[in-house]
Amino acid sequence: MTMKTKLNFALLLSCLALQACITGFAEHRTGVVDQQLLSCPPPPRCVSSTETRPERSVAPLEIRGAPEFAFASIAEHIATMPRTSLIERQAEYLHAEIISPWHFYTDDLELLMLKEQGLIQIRSTGRIGYYDFEVNRDRVEALRAALAAKGLVKPAR
Repeated sequence: MTMKTKLNFALLLSCLALQACITGFAEHRTGVVDQQLLSCPPPPRCVSSTETRPERSVAPLEIRGAPEFAFASIAEHIATMPRTSLIERQAEYLHAEIISPWHFYTDDLELLMLKEQGLIQIRSTGRIGYYDFEVNRDRVEALRAALAAKGLVKPAR
């Protein structure tokens, strides 16, 4: 094997290793499986009410009043949040995208209403990178506080 071939091979292996790292940091999945929001990806840039790991866990939203009314009002509130677009809205599921203030990062916010339980599962996750500096946790708790102030959900305990 010539020196040029060895260098090309080493470069190829380096590129493949880098791509594997980037792919792991940029895992992006949303949706519902078996009436549950998807679990958080491995990097710590996500919080969810379905997570069992304490560092990733947030409480679900506890609905006050009629679930359908509350969920529709919550969707309206989310649609008015800065840099936020509703991507998918169904009777019991909502997916929104939030663009960072510097317009580089996009985060996903998902809600799934469990009408019989009077709860809304919530998940907020960054699409890329490794750590989110608690942006997603802060978003969920700010949303909870705003919705509690409107009487739609119970306040944090």
